[in-house]
Amino acid sequence: MIIDHTHPEYIELRKATGKGKYNGCYYYSREIVKNIIPNVKTWRGWNTVGKDVDGMQDHMIVFLHDNSTPWNYEWLHKYKDLVLVCSSKYTALSVAYSGHVVLLPMSIDVDYVKKFKVKRKTKDTCFVGNIWVKDNMTDPDSVFIPDNTDFLSGMGRVHLLRELAKYKHCIAIDRCAQEAAVLGCKVTRPETRYGCDYVKGGYFSNQQAAKLLQAELDKIDNNKEVNERVSGDAPR
Repeated sequence: MIIDHTHPEYIELRKATGKGKYNGCYYYSREIVKNIIPNVKTWRGWNTVGKDVDGMQDHMIVFLHDNSTPWNYEWLHKYKDLVLVCSSKYTALSVAYSGHVVLLPMSIDVDYVKKFKVKRKTKDTCFVGNIWVKDNMTDPDSVFIPDNTDFLSGMGRVHLLRELAKYKHCIAIDRCAQEAAVLGCKVTRPETRYGCDYVKGGYFSNQQAAKLLQAELDKIDNNKEVNERVSGDAPR
């Protein structure tokens, strides 16, 4: 069972958001299905969009994308034995009571992004990401954004990467920051409350994420099996 970005209910949600349909959840889900799920061995089902839609069941692996309002994940209570994949410690702490938490840095399809690299950069500085990121940068520790900074948002995947590749400097968080690093930009990550946990080296590939997730799933399910045997609940 895989609930992903092709699910009818999720498609309707995307349509309702207008320009916001070009968000990280949609594109990350595509990469999870393409590069992570095939490289992970598990008996569990998958929910790659983090939404309570038709087909959601107990025991699933759920990717949680909403780091800004994790209190909206109350619906997780309805299900048993979930594995909750979080990119932010803030979100992980907020949902820890709802299942097994795996803290997994956001990852990108490095090989795909590399195709958009250019030999010569023709633009200076841009800010990349959803509009809420820019609007919520009120923390005193946040990076100052000059008035003449270009803002790239609401673009389709190919359009965004082609434009981003032209810039020498990029201000961004999460997957956008990682993609900018692959494209050879100097990257500044604003200190915002909801950013994901970053990895050294600037970016993290889907394949690396799959290996880390496999290791965490093995720990969870091996411990679960041991606990069942001790309690006498394991099938005989």
